[in-house]
Amino acid sequence: MIDVSALLLFLLLVFFISGLFIVQQQSCAVVERLGRFYRIAHAGLHWRIPIIDRIFARLSFRIHQLDVLVETKTNDNVFVTITVAVQYMVLQDKVYEACYMLQDPAHQIKAFVFDLVRAQVPKLILDDVFSKKDEIANAVQIDLQKPMEGFGYGIIKALVIDINPAPNVKSAMNEINAAQRLRVAATEKGEAEKILKVKQAEAEAESSILQGKGIAGQRQAIIEGLGQSVEEFIRQIPGTNASHVMDMVLLIQYIDTLKAIGGQSNSNVIFVPHSPNGLTDLGAQIRETIFAANALNQDASNKSKDK
Repeated sequence: MIDVSALLLFLLLVFFISGLFIVQQQSCAVVERLGRFYRIAHAGLHWRIPIIDRIFARLSFRIHQLDVLVETKTNDNVFVTITVAVQYMVLQDKVYEACYMLQDPAHQIKAFVFDLVRAQVPKLILDDVFSKKDEIANAVQIDLQKPMEGFGYGIIKALVIDINPAPNVKSAMNEINAAQRLRVAATEKGEAEKILKVKQAEAEAESSILQGKGIAGQRQAIIEGLGQSVEEFIRQIPGTNASHVMDMVLLIQYIDTLKAIGGQSNSNVIFVPHSPNGLTDLGAQIRETIFAANALNQDASNKSKDK
């Protein structure tokens, strides 16, 4: 025969075990008794009366993120798709409201975000939508917090994570940006070329000045050397005068010049007078130049002494 007491004990044990349930950390369970709210069970091991009590819902206190895609129009008639990420969580002191007041909290949050974004973005032009995305996110967060708290949900943060205009608008924006960058590059290149040309002109001017000073110094040295040579020649060979010596020096320089010109492989044809009269005229011109230079130097020296 079956022991009735053992059977009852076994049935009681099964009845007790079937009423045990575990609630995970950072979550809670809403227990109903005969269809009515009874209590909230937090993390740990709990027991309910089988058949009479049932777990209506399990809610997590962790932060959830909901991405909402909103298509709207800006003030300059450009359609954009804005992605708003809403981070929310169940408030531990308002579990009852979170469980019973909203059937679909995600759908309700989406409705709020759609309404708020479509109220903010049409006031802005497309460029301002990009630059003021933080202001849009803050407006969404502030306007969401109060109504959602009444439903038992806290809004942690709202973020505008993507702004995506129509493909043709995006292409036009890229072309405008490229044109602006090309214009800036052209301006900078023009300024660089301007500076380079100015510096080159300054260098050429300074080079010309130095070259002129060098030529003047060279001519002065030639004149002084010729004077010393004439004096030394007259002293070594009595009976000669300065005119004879200068004619001979000029003849030697003339022959050396012709030799230098003829020794170059890429020399062009040069026509010079090669008659005795031509050489005499050349010597006369050089002497006149030397005498004029000496006169100018003497005049400058006298003016300096007078001062």
